[in-house]
Amino acid sequence: MNKILETTKFVVENSDFVKINHERLAEFANGFDHGKAEHWLSAAPFNFSHFSDDNKLHFVIIFNALSFCYWGESKWTVEYKDKKHDGAWGMILALGRGIEEGTELLDFEYCSKISKEEFANILRANIEIPLLEERWKILREIGTNMAAKYAGKAKNLIADANGDAQKLAELSVQNFPSFSDTSLYKEREIYFYKRAQLLVADIYQIFDAQGFGALKNVDKLTACADYKLPQILRKLGILEYTTTLAEKIDTKTEIAHNSPEEVEIRANTILAVEFIKEEVKKRSPQILSFEVNDHLWLATQEKFDGDKPYHRTRTTSY
Repeated sequence: MNKILETTKFVVENSDFVKINHERLAEFANGFDHGKAEHWLSAAPFNFSHFSDDNKLHFVIIFNALSFCYWGESKWTVEYKDKKHDGAWGMILALGRGIEEGTELLDFEYCSKISKEEFANILRANIEIPLLEERWKILREIGTNMAAKYAGKAKNLIADANGDAQKLAELSVQNFPSFSDTSLYKEREIYFYKRAQLLVADIYQIFDAQGFGALKNVDKLTACADYKLPQILRKLGILEYTTTLAEKIDTKTEIAHNSPEEVEIRANTILAVEFIKEEVKKRSPQILSFEVNDHLWLATQEKFDGDKPYHRTRTTSY
């Protein structure tokens, strides 16, 4: 068993604040329409389909390096060419705008030396993005390590993984410390690797499992434990919280990174998606965890009155 599933299973079996409602999960899985599952980037607000394969790969790495923790009472929102987006869509729009304005964002050597002022200008919006300093340092880390270890070419990183999705995720963690994503829970180390796994899944899907995306063992990738998936799983009645935890989330009280509550939310999210996948596999044997993940994530982009908030945790992990 891979270490993400093994360690998050331990959390689920010992959770004090979160539990999975398997009856509601089965209801959702029975109605899951795999035909509607699509890659989340297919709905992105910036079209980079005209990029060369090398540049697409660089774009996806930089995006995944910087895509985390957008929440705040005034939402960081990017406006460009009659488009207005926050969150991950806003990040894609800001990066695309920067490239169209002539910034050499797809050059890792440039990223290794980018000034904080240049970086802030690329991500300019209605307010300063949360964790700007951390994002700037991460971009420089990615640029520096890509230049030093892979001659500034992401295709060399792909080659180093030898076509293995799990190895590519591990290499991302080993080479870029900001992709490491673990927590300590009841004296055990718990592995999540949210951004590393999402990067690999994006590469696989953007290239339609061909070329750079010709990766084996993609079925070993799990869901990506973030803010939005637990929000929609709670809405569906699949995740249930204790009264105290529910009150914290509903009042937008910040929950500390690596706290038992946060670790349980993330671990139960991963296992819930695994259980959904196993149910769906009975009629669609080829379904993958990240396809369920993308389906659920896209569902969160449609807002409804009465939707309950997602949990607030300030972190670079997601």
